[in-house]
Amino acid sequence: MRAQRDGARGVPDATVARLPVYLRVLTGLGERGVATVSSEELALAAGVGSATLRKDLSHLGSYGVRGVGYEVARLVQHVGRCLGLAEEWRVVIVGIGSLGRALANYSGFAPLGTRVVALLDNDPAVVGERVAGLEVLPAERTAGVVAELGVRIAVLAVPAGAAQAACDAVVAAGITSVLSFAPVELQVPAGVELRSVDLSTELGILAFRERRRAAAAGEQAQRLAGPAQRTTSSAGAAR
Repeated sequence: MRAQRDGARGVPDATVARLPVYLRVLTGLGERGVATVSSEELALAAGVGSATLRKDLSHLGSYGVRGVGYEVARLVQHVGRCLGLAEEWRVVIVGIGSLGRALANYSGFAPLGTRVVALLDNDPAVVGERVAGLEVLPAERTAGVVAELGVRIAVLAVPAGAAQAACDAVVAAGITSVLSFAPVELQVPAGVELRSVDLSTELGILAFRERRRAAAAGEQAQRLAGPAQRTTSSAGAAR
């Protein structure tokens, strides 16, 4: 099965998904004054294998120097350019509840070239509030906001029951990239990129793995305790 690729640059989707992680690590290294980094060090900090990292960067045309590694500043620029960070990508957040407010106040969007420029909600009690320096506007103004502010990306932080309608509204307004935090499968037309983050599912996966880890630890403890108990029993019988 062939890997899917990003149509613009021929970079595999899996590689594209890891590029922001590499950029975050590299930016941190640069801020600490690190000039060069080996593929092993960068891979360890990014949580991937060194072979995977080297292959990912080779797709971008970046190759480290044997015995030296990668120049941090140059690689930051190269990865950033590949991610399109030379442009500003304007974002609207739809749904200003607890999650929407947290996202609006999140400072981690800027390094990736994205900026939240509008907040939308359909709750009259919320509309008109100021959150993160922006006035919450009524959701009925979605089309106008997208057109007037040049919004390119929509983030949906709405309940499951309202998610499809919110998604349809931003797509109808011309949005072609949607990030949804709603715990429901959304339908989008061809040409619209949809990314979903289901926090409850992710927590469920972690809980499952914790149970499995605890069960494995318990089984190992029993196996280790078995010989010790037999030894104690034998010693008692000898006395």
